[in-house]
Amino acid sequence: MTTPYDAPDWRKTEPAGVGPRPEQRRGRRRKRRNRRRLDRRSDEVRKRYAAHLDLRYGPGERNRIVVLKVAERAPTLLFIHGGYWQNRAKETFALFAEGPMAHGINVALIGYTLAPEATLDQIVAEIHAGIDVLAAQSSGLGGDGKGIVVSGWSAGGHLTSMALSNPNVRAGMAISGIYDLEPIRHSYLNVKLGLDEAASRRNSPMMQPAGR
Repeated sequence: MTTPYDAPDWRKTEPAGVGPRPEQRRGRRRKRRNRRRLDRRSDEVRKRYAAHLDLRYGPGERNRIVVLKVAERAPTLLFIHGGYWQNRAKETFALFAEGPMAHGINVALIGYTLAPEATLDQIVAEIHAGIDVLAAQSSGLGGDGKGIVVSGWSAGGHLTSMALSNPNVRAGMAISGIYDLEPIRHSYLNVKLGLDEAASRRNSPMMQPAGR
């Protein structure tokens, strides 16, 4: 697919302009309704599996992993929540655990420190630290010891891609991820992220060396 010759170039747009379009802003009310509905479904999942395990992997308030265990010696899926690295929480994405758990897969939901309290470099490092702790305790948490499958949505998709270099990760499935951060760096979203060009390139999965 080629870019239309008259398409605007985001590089020439002021940061405040690289943001939601009018039609997107009109859909915010619908998105809020959908978010409330998804939050309710996540609440129901957490209540159904109230005996979950809460694993701390670092000193931060959000450095926790909720492990929803359905079987012993089962595969483990780690899910990373979205929210442009600066909002949302692992608890509100518990509904994504229903599908894998129905197939006998244990699901872990990881939290991480949000921007601007943490830089993107620090957030990526937290995800790797969480994976290391989860892998080290896998056998006691019902894992099969064959490595962790990582998945995530939006910003979580980006973090999934950045986690693939971890030796404890056997596979990954990034959903609607953000793989080139340069447009983000030039948008209103960078107010909290504070990315410079070096950090943008360092944390863009598309810019990582092949095979990393």
